[in-house]
Amino acid sequence: MAEEFEDRDLSDSVFWGVNLERAYVRDANLAGARFFHTFWTDVSVDGVIDRLVVNGVDVTDFVNEHDRWFPLRTQLEPMTDEQLRAAWAAIQGEWVAFVDRVKAMSPDTPLKSVNGEWSLRNTFRHLIFAMDKWFRWPILGERTFSPMGLPNTGSRDFGWPGVDLNADPSFDEVLDQSAVYADAFTRYINERSITDLPESVEVLENGTAPALMCFHVVLEEEFEHLRYALRDLDLL
Repeated sequence: MAEEFEDRDLSDSVFWGVNLERAYVRDANLAGARFFHTFWTDVSVDGVIDRLVVNGVDVTDFVNEHDRWFPLRTQLEPMTDEQLRAAWAAIQGEWVAFVDRVKAMSPDTPLKSVNGEWSLRNTFRHLIFAMDKWFRWPILGERTFSPMGLPNTGSRDFGWPGVDLNADPSFDEVLDQSAVYADAFTRYINERSITDLPESVEVLENGTAPALMCFHVVLEEEFEHLRYALRDLDLL
């Protein structure tokens, strides 16, 4: 019977004789995991690879050399101002190229959904929401969210201040708002140091969190949704 394990600590667990066909593992820490006498057919692995040994062969260098997103995917938890600025600049550069591609396609492209995923417009709306939640509220002290922000499905009913769940902005309106937020984030990290951040801040829905983690979440959201959007754009 299918089960869901969410926000569980399963470290040091032993799985013996289990059937994991079609299992979906996301946001998981597999450091030090060992798989013995297992069958891998049509398996897809996506994540940060740091010493991966398959059947006695260390394939780490091969994987990373052919990974289009290496080393950017390893830079999403910067610990210095320079690292933070470099990672943000790299991600924003990718988004600029992405938007240029979209604008060269048919006008309805941003409104199309692929396999039930968010449209490109709604992807940007979610990133606006993520910036509100993880940067503008806890770091800048703003106390309202953009009306066009789009929460993740499981959080729609939380009661986000200012969010209009019935909003239907145009793609250009979403891009304009996204640019305003990106510029504000850029100015903040260029003019201030992460060493001056408070130890912890209050994040709506998530409670108290390390201030630096908020920046890490912004980077992760931007990076992962960029990759999702590129995947869907290729199909469109």
